[in-house]
Amino acid sequence: MRASPSPSRRALIGGAAAVALVRPALGGTSPRVVVVGAGFGGATAARCLAAGGIDVTLVEAAERYVACTGSNAVVVGLRGIEAQTFGYEALGRAGLRFVRGMANAVDPAARRVTLGDGTALSYDRLILSPGIDLRFDAVPGYDAKAAEVMPHAWKAGAQTVLLARQLEAMPEGGTVVLSAPANPYRCPPGPYERASLIAHFLKTRKPRAKLVLLDAKDTFSKQKLFEAAWARLYPGVLEYVPLASGGAVTDVDPAAMVVRTDFAEVKADVACIIPPQRAGRIAAQAGCADRSGWCPVDPVTFESRLVPGIHVIGDAIIAGAMPKSAFSANAQAKVCAQAVIDLLAGREPESPKLINTCWSLVAPGDGISIAGVFRPADGLLADVPGAGGISPLDASDAVRAQEAAYGESWYRTITRDVFG
Repeated sequence: MRASPSPSRRALIGGAAAVALVRPALGGTSPRVVVVGAGFGGATAARCLAAGGIDVTLVEAAERYVACTGSNAVVVGLRGIEAQTFGYEALGRAGLRFVRGMANAVDPAARRVTLGDGTALSYDRLILSPGIDLRFDAVPGYDAKAAEVMPHAWKAGAQTVLLARQLEAMPEGGTVVLSAPANPYRCPPGPYERASLIAHFLKTRKPRAKLVLLDAKDTFSKQKLFEAAWARLYPGVLEYVPLASGGAVTDVDPAAMVVRTDFAEVKADVACIIPPQRAGRIAAQAGCADRSGWCPVDPVTFESRLVPGIHVIGDAIIAGAMPKSAFSANAQAKVCAQAVIDLLAGREPESPKLINTCWSLVAPGDGISIAGVFRPADGLLADVPGAGGISPLDASDAVRAQEAAYGESWYRTITRDVFG
């Protein structure tokens, strides 16, 4: 099901695999790299740079990292939010300089990052791993205030807990509305895993309730696998409305708990509205985002195509076929770190191959997955033909249970790899 390519040295970078970092020959000088954002991408890049002998400063505003990966299980009470929450103490012991603060501005000409307290950090190379910002202006009636009534829970933490509490408190026989945005957005299969787990919650806890999944597109990641699972597990519980049937949300009314499309008005007891997204604010401020709101990069080095000397990784980038995921961010960070080391040493970075694997739960202990291998082609990251794979539609119960276990094992491994 999953490809097993034979990589050359430093050519294939996978999720939690080690990367062979080569210390730069710089005649005794000490190049400075600043990394902004300590999630799966930024923290990994900073660790790898420090291991390669680079003077690296990692900047992060949050006191702790709360992972979106796995947070759908929190929404339905299968795990606590503490399982998603990680401190940065180990990063401070990894040979890098950790600075807690908000990166407010980047001056590419001066090669300087300014923090909220006025501190200025100079750099020879800058890596931005800013994640995503939610486009609250994209859904009429939906804004940050509305999200306190109709949570998106697409940035894990308080929103995740709020949605979980709303589901728990919903009366029997109620209606949950979940909206999925058009592409691109963070974690392509995420809304459908969330729909599956909410459907399981309703089936087992509130059997007269129903879920309406409104989608702003007609096709999505692992679609056949999800739809087969819904037919098998949740008939009469989950109603899927694609774009062609009027699934795009046109506006919301949080006060009335109403979600509208071109053809319908749905009254919700609980509404989870996932709005469109764009690259995190600092990427746009630095000039790295184009009109799409996302950041075009060189797929070999992840250097911005718009601003020399700045590299962008993770959810914020235009990555071609490679999806926006924690696995992708971790893999891109390792490639980017090695490329930065090579560039600082005057070496030509190798063209990489990268892996992404994504596991999703359709019910507790019932998993599906998709894997891909990607390489630079025509300025983007393209699928390697014949590599990767997807769970079989006719998988046995034992295989689906194994897939769920693989996903949980990967989560433990990658969070240990990144956060210590």
